[in-house]
Amino acid sequence: MTSEEIMQPVREDLKEFETYLGQTMKSEIPLLDKVTHYLVKRKGKQVRPIFVFLSCRLFQPVNQKALDAAALVELLHTATLVHDDVVDDANERRGYFSVNALWKNKIAVLVGDYMLSRILLLSLEKNNTDLLEIIARSVREMSEGELLQIEKARKLDITEEVYFEVIRKKTASLISTCCEAGCLASGEVEHRERLRKFGELVGLAFQIKDDIFDYGSSSEIGKPTGNDIREQKLTLPMIYTLDHASTTEQRELRYIIKNRYNEEKYIRRAMELVIQNDGLTYAQQRMVSLGEEAKKMLEPLENNEAKTALIGLVDYTMQRTK
Repeated sequence: MTSEEIMQPVREDLKEFETYLGQTMKSEIPLLDKVTHYLVKRKGKQVRPIFVFLSCRLFQPVNQKALDAAALVELLHTATLVHDDVVDDANERRGYFSVNALWKNKIAVLVGDYMLSRILLLSLEKNNTDLLEIIARSVREMSEGELLQIEKARKLDITEEVYFEVIRKKTASLISTCCEAGCLASGEVEHRERLRKFGELVGLAFQIKDDIFDYGSSSEIGKPTGNDIREQKLTLPMIYTLDHASTTEQRELRYIIKNRYNEEKYIRRAMELVIQNDGLTYAQQRMVSLGEEAKKMLEPLENNEAKTALIGLVDYTMQRTK
């Protein structure tokens, strides 16, 4: 399925959501309004609201609670991106200047905090404490995942098991939150855990695809590659190679990651070793396996437009080129 076909069942929902999200971010402080307007304007592919609305439409038409759920998730996602850019000292995101690049760190941190406060207030105003519980769990898991990755990266001892725990918390938890919240908004609580697990599996596959991209061609993907090595971040292709390459190659890789991670010649050599030792092939196989497992989670549910689109979204996640 194309991205257009996937979006078709929720196209009108997304238009309504765009207006609603702008309203939830409104403030009486002109500077704050200016920054939040900038953030709304540079929105990405709206993957998270799409997951919320399709998960709701599996059972019921999108209602106000589903719009609230999508707004809570998008506020959380935006707040974490704004804070991440400060932590990473990043000046750009998706080809746009980051908030900290335009308005400095202090304002960026405060804007992120404002969005987190809007999550709390919006939940309480609408009496959506069940949605707040899911969002709070996601915040905790994302923070834990980030800290676990930092702790293990220092020692270069990330096992495959730890890697999956990190990406489950850092990336998959937010997509699983989208699907669980969409299901909850529909009132179909008996399938809540099924949708949560579906989202988690898709999120894991999504992150592995991102990790594979880092070993591709910059011109094809549209962003620099080799960044994970520059940041001394051990992802699945590298972890597999460190476990399965010859002793000499393992030693060479560890030396590059520890000492030469910022030199272009050595970064290219590390990427070459990973490709030669089937690190990408293995990661691809794991991604496809997770995607198929995710699709199986939907099998018992009634066939409809939303289910077809969600299955298409799983395939799109694995086949995307950027």
